[in-house]
Amino acid sequence: MPQSSPRKAPLYTVTADALVAVGFAARRGGRPPGPYRRLFARPGTRAFTAGNLVARLPMGMFSVSAVVMIAGSRGSYALAGAVTATGLAATALVAPWIARLVDRYGQARIAVPATLFAALGSLALLLCVRHGTPDWTLFAAYAATATTPNTGGMSRARWAHLTKDAPEALHTANSFEQAADELCFMLGPVLAAFLCGAFFPEAGTLVGVVLLVTGVLVFAAQRSTEPPPHRRTTARSPLRAAGMPPLLAVCLATGAVFGATEVVTIAFADAHGHRAAAGVVLALQAGGSCLAGLAFGALKPSGPAEWRHPWCLAAMAALLTLPLLAAALTGSLLLLAAALFVAGTATAPTMITTMALVQERTPEGRLNEGMTLAVTGLLGGIACGSATGGWVAEHAAPAAGFGVPVTAAALALLIALAHQALTE
Repeated sequence: MPQSSPRKAPLYTVTADALVAVGFAARRGGRPPGPYRRLFARPGTRAFTAGNLVARLPMGMFSVSAVVMIAGSRGSYALAGAVTATGLAATALVAPWIARLVDRYGQARIAVPATLFAALGSLALLLCVRHGTPDWTLFAAYAATATTPNTGGMSRARWAHLTKDAPEALHTANSFEQAADELCFMLGPVLAAFLCGAFFPEAGTLVGVVLLVTGVLVFAAQRSTEPPPHRRTTARSPLRAAGMPPLLAVCLATGAVFGATEVVTIAFADAHGHRAAAGVVLALQAGGSCLAGLAFGALKPSGPAEWRHPWCLAAMAALLTLPLLAAALTGSLLLLAAALFVAGTATAPTMITTMALVQERTPEGRLNEGMTLAVTGLLGGIACGSATGGWVAEHAAPAAGFGVPVTAAALALLIALAHQALTE
């Protein structure tokens, strides 16, 4: 008996007083997949991204957990701050060296032992605090955590390897990574404060160590997406690459924006009797940046990153005047929160464009090192901005302290414009 062909024509039927036509033909067209869906359709990308996000979350937990542990047991915020500052200085020295080894020998081969060594440093700090050892042991233990690899940089290096022939896909990937950074640094301190307060002071560090080691192991296991090592590269150091020194100076000034904003916001909230709300206000700023980063990644980049960079810096400098005006003219923490949310929308596009320039200017085979140098510049700027913003807030007024991030953003813009003018 012959097989009937699939029905193409619509089937007509009657329901009550309505005539209904049901089509059986296959639908064509439909909405094309968005840029993020196309990005994560690549094999192996979801697995390494999941592992990297788990490993990146503790980056916002460790410093808060250390401060809570040390200040709670030794009764000194000065000691806690000095210990974390020592860790930051050690990271600035060690992180580029670790990144250079990653470029030379591969991510899995270097990241896993480096992470395990850093985890031992965190556990040593926990034990030193718990058992009341001399203060110098706290500095030594926390300095050992400087071997933690730059997980965000390694993830960006994988995307650069996977999308080397697709600039638009790399733009989307960089945007996603920046949004992930904002999300992790927004949730990390909140999670650490909750764990340390709800359970015991060492809980934040313990959970952070577990997340870091687990995430790096999962990330390193995804060998199919790992960029090949460059053991015998003859490329010059990223520090001597054309255009990198002024870009790192921009990173330093941009870091000062972040450090000053955090300290001054806490001082402003404290001065108005709402210190506990400072975390929520800062989280709103990070939330604005996260949303802007995802939206920025969905757009096609217009023009080269070299051209977009000054515009992003100009937008950041302009929008940072809003928190200054809200604090100085109204004194309202609610309006300040709204202003910081709006100002935060310029952060992610600025950092996305900055990292795109780092990738362009870093010599082949040394990408992890180049991006780690950029992060080191940001960390140094955060330290300088925190100190400057705190001094202005204490000796002038908390509201006046919001002028520090505006000044730092303007300085970053001037550096970028000066470099652009000299190279044209």
